Amino acid sequence: MKEKVILAYSGGLDTTAIIPWLKENFDYEVVCVCIDCGQGEELDGLEERAISCGAAKLYIEDVTDEFCDEYVVPCVQGHSVYENKYLLGTSMARPVIAKRLVQIARKEGATAICHGATGKGNDQIRFELGIKALAPDLKIIAAWRNEKWTLDSRESEIEYCKQHGIDLPFDASHSYSRDRNLWHISHEGLELEDPANEPNFEHLLVLGTTPQNAPEEGEYVTMTFEKGIPTSVNGKKMKVSDIIRELNALGGKHGVGIVDIVENRVVGMKSRGVYETPGGTILYEAHQQLEELILDRDTYRTKCEMGNLLAQIVYEGKWFTPLRKAVVAFIQSTQEYVTGEVKFKLYKGNIIKAGTTSPYTLYNESIASFTTGDLYDHHDAEGFINLFGLSSKVRAMKLTEAGMPLE
Repeated sequence: MKEKVILAYSGGLDTTAIIPWLKENFDYEVVCVCIDCGQGEELDGLEERAISCGAAKLYIEDVTDEFCDEYVVPCVQGHSVYENKYLLGTSMARPVIAKRLVQIARKEGATAICHGATGKGNDQIRFELGIKALAPDLKIIAAWRNEKWTLDSRESEIEYCKQHGIDLPFDASHSYSRDRNLWHISHEGLELEDPANEPNFEHLLVLGTTPQNAPEEGEYVTMTFEKGIPTSVNGKKMKVSDIIRELNALGGKHGVGIVDIVENRVVGMKSRGVYETPGGTILYEAHQQLEELILDRDTYRTKCEMGNLLAQIVYEGKWFTPLRKAVVAFIQSTQEYVTGEVKFKLYKGNIIKAGTTSPYTLYNESIASFTTGDLYDHHDAEGFINLFGLSSKVRAMKLTEAGMPLE
C-alpha cells in the first residue's frame, strides 16, 4: 500500500501541478485538503479538478466559524496590527489551516504534509511551524524548496500539466497574486512590485471601491459588544462570521479598509502589497472606541504593548506557542467589562464616531467637565505637579550649578 501525503490544496495552478509531481517523484497517494476560511466562490469545481489531476480524494473543510471565533476575535481584542497597517488577514488563517491539515493527516494515516508556499514568503514558515508544533513526526514537503521541483514559471507549470494529460482553465497570462478569506483579500504582483507605482485600484479591488467612488452620502452603523466580542450590527444579533460578512459589505460600499503597505517579511525582505479589509477595519475601530471608555490608563497601555506583541507572534507563525497563549490570556482578561454600544458613520473611507455607551464606562462627566465638581478640586493638581515634576526640577538645578546648558 502506498504512503499517503496530505496536500494543502487551493485549486490554483501551483497546487494543481503539485498533484502529479508528488505522484511522479514520491509515488504517494495524494489526498487533497482545501480549508475553507470563507473564500467563497473560489471553491467552486475544486473536487472535479483535484480528482482529474490524480488526487485520490479531496476534503473541503469549512473552518470559517472556528477561524473567526478562535483566531480573529483574539486579534481584534488585542487590536493587533503588524507594522501599524496590516490587520493579519493571511497570518491569522494559517494556524487554523495547519491544525486541520494535521487532523486530516491523522485521520488518513498519512506520513507527510505538502504545501505550495514559495521559499520567499511568510506562509512556508507559518504552515511548517504549525505542523511541527502539532505533529513533529510528520514529514513536511515544501515543493518550491525541493530539489525535484524544476518548475519555475506559470508557463512551465502549465506545460507540465499538459504533459500529464491535465487540461486546466489556466493560461500563462500574468495576474495579481491573491489570498482571500472571510477577513480580507491581499494583492501582490504586477505594478505593485515597484513601490514607485500607484496601484491600479480600478482593476485591482475585489471587496469594495475606492473612497473617491464611494457614495456621496454617509451611512450610520450601530454595533454592540459583550466582553469584547461583537454581538450585533444595526440591532440584529449575529454570530461573529456573519457580523464580518455584514461589515465587509458596508465597508466595501464606502471605501473603507484599503491599505497599501511595504512590509518586512519574516525571511528578511521587504514586499509591497495592497490589502482589502473592510469589515475588519470597522471591527477594529469599533472595538477600540468602546475600550477607550472602559479600560484604565495603565491597563490600556499594557494591553497595547501585548497587542503589538501578539501581532508579531501571529505574523511570524508562532500561534501554537506558550507565549501566544499567555499573551492572549492577558488580553482576554482585559475584556471582562468591554460591553456596550458603538455608533459611527461610514463616509468615503472614513469611520467617524457618532456616540459610544457602556454600563461600565469610566468616563465621569462631573470630573471631566470644565465645571468644578465635588469629585475633583483643581487645587489638588498643584501638589501632584510638584511631585510629578520633581526629578526634572532637581536635574535642572544641578545642571545650572554645574554651568551646563538646559535643554
